[in-house]
Amino acid sequence: MTYSPYEKGILFYLRMTMAWTFLYAASHQVFVPSFSVVGFLQHTKTWHDAFAVFTTPAMAPVTTFMVEYGHLAIGLSLLFGLMVRVSAAFGVVLMIVYWFAHMDWPFIENTNNFVVDYHLVYAGVLTYLIAKKAGHVFGLDGWAENLAFVREHPALKPLVA
Repeated sequence: MTYSPYEKGILFYLRMTMAWTFLYAASHQVFVPSFSVVGFLQHTKTWHDAFAVFTTPAMAPVTTFMVEYGHLAIGLSLLFGLMVRVSAAFGVVLMIVYWFAHMDWPFIENTNNFVVDYHLVYAGVLTYLIAKKAGHVFGLDGWAENLAFVREHPALKPLVA
């Protein structure tokens, strides 16, 4: 893909702001020993029964680990522009899950957000980053795509293409 300087600037800005969003969330989770998703998930309203499964004693540590290090991995991937297609896709799924978790139908999180909130906006931005191959703009995806190892193993190309 060819990008105008303006497009490069916008894509880089969006990728960096989304990287910051995920890394900031991770900083409050990975580096705080008492963090657990249980408190948040036990207070879901519309989809409470679906999310309660993840608060059981057997699942809570796994869910907490996945959330903590998922935020960190997505944020680092976006920051460095490596495997953006994969990390942004996981980010979209995570944002949709958070949107459902915050739902008190038809409001999201509070009465100021009717059906749509920032989670859907973030999901849209991440989808845009996937569509525009944002990892190729000041990122490592373009470099990784040209590695001999990736060229020799075509199954890896979709991760960075």
